Amino acid sequence: MSSSPHRSQPEASVPASFQTGFPIRPDRLVEARTTDDVREAVAYAARHGLRVTAHATGHGLPGAVEGGVLVVTRALDAVTVDPVARTATIGAGATWGAVTAAAAPYGLAPLNGSSPSVGAVSYTLGGGLGILAREFGYAADHVRSLEVVTADGVPRRVTPEREPELFWGLRGGGRRLGVVTSMEIGLVAVERLYGGAIAFDGERAAEVMARYLEWTRTVPASLTSSLAALPYPDLPQVPEEVRGRYVVSVRVAFTGDAAEGERLVAPLRAVGPALEDSLREMPYTESPTIHNDPPFPHAYYGEGLVLRGLDAERGARVLELAGPGAPMMNVVQLTHLGGALAGRPEPASAVPHRDAGFLLGLISVLDTTDVPSVRALYGEISGALGPLVQGRAANFCFGGGDRTHGFHEPETAKRLAGLVSQYDPAGLFGGPYEG
Repeated sequence: MSSSPHRSQPEASVPASFQTGFPIRPDRLVEARTTDDVREAVAYAARHGLRVTAHATGHGLPGAVEGGVLVVTRALDAVTVDPVARTATIGAGATWGAVTAAAAPYGLAPLNGSSPSVGAVSYTLGGGLGILAREFGYAADHVRSLEVVTADGVPRRVTPEREPELFWGLRGGGRRLGVVTSMEIGLVAVERLYGGAIAFDGERAAEVMARYLEWTRTVPASLTSSLAALPYPDLPQVPEEVRGRYVVSVRVAFTGDAAEGERLVAPLRAVGPALEDSLREMPYTESPTIHNDPPFPHAYYGEGLVLRGLDAERGARVLELAGPGAPMMNVVQLTHLGGALAGRPEPASAVPHRDAGFLLGLISVLDTTDVPSVRALYGEISGALGPLVQGRAANFCFGGGDRTHGFHEPETAKRLAGLVSQYDPAGLFGGPYEG
């Protein structure tokens, strides 16, 4: 790369983002192919007083990119697996689909999320709540080392022994401390699982919510699950069973054997006739079919509310507010937490809200509405939940650059603010930390 990162061409030349709801118009665009490219881009931004934004796949785009230097890391996509050490070294542009495929021949798996096209590094910097989270904890808990370029343009190798405070903050405090170019993570010995989804007619949404909440009190930590409610469009590519219907589903990932899985999900099947039931034993490489996240780019906005707990009455109210009668199309996802997520692994990290019971994710399609209208709805939902709201999950606040509070507990936020002051005093990566 030259010493002067090239100016971006018209918007169409900016590499495509999975999130299409916000414009991307940087002053300078750097398509990094090496760590030196990232280093030079950060140094250039520092010399010219420009902000730096890093972009891999665009799933978690915090909002519009107006001006500054945009460092696109998707070409840094190398994945190397060490089957003896049970580790993977992954570049900043690698997706979870690529990491899963690389680990599978050795009977290993990463702690990936539900979508194979999400950037693995950015996901992990935000904590990383995956489909096996209750058994193995956050993806950030399994990081061994990081390669990061800080605001002074210095590439650093960060480990628990080398710059331990920065190692603490990057895992859960993430993008405000530099551009991570590579990460070494631990893998888990999982080759297959019992999983899938069972879907019910949305007219029974409140009943399914109540039964789901009751059921989560009985399941082992080796079972991670979520409840989702959404209206499916009436389109030919949508399965006939759910096409044009409001549907509430329970998604399951269980690492025990299929017979025990069948026993555990029996109370869900007892709810009544299902529209669709895909629960089965599968190789881990098929785990993206559990959630079937949309593979195509689209415009959306989201909120991630971390809850102390949830009762059936408030759960039903959330579904009512965000359901078919809402002023815009919404997806509701309630993820069961606890298990290993509540642990305090060593070395400690900045991952917040470990004692929470559930994560309420809200996603709203922006094609037929605007952000202020969506935010008004989210405010109403948050108000209905009242004291159950403990904070926010950064990875689930899509378009979340307009929110600055609730991401960390006060002491953690204070400690992160100190790290930002130390490593980025000029605010290259976003100004003073609020948390």
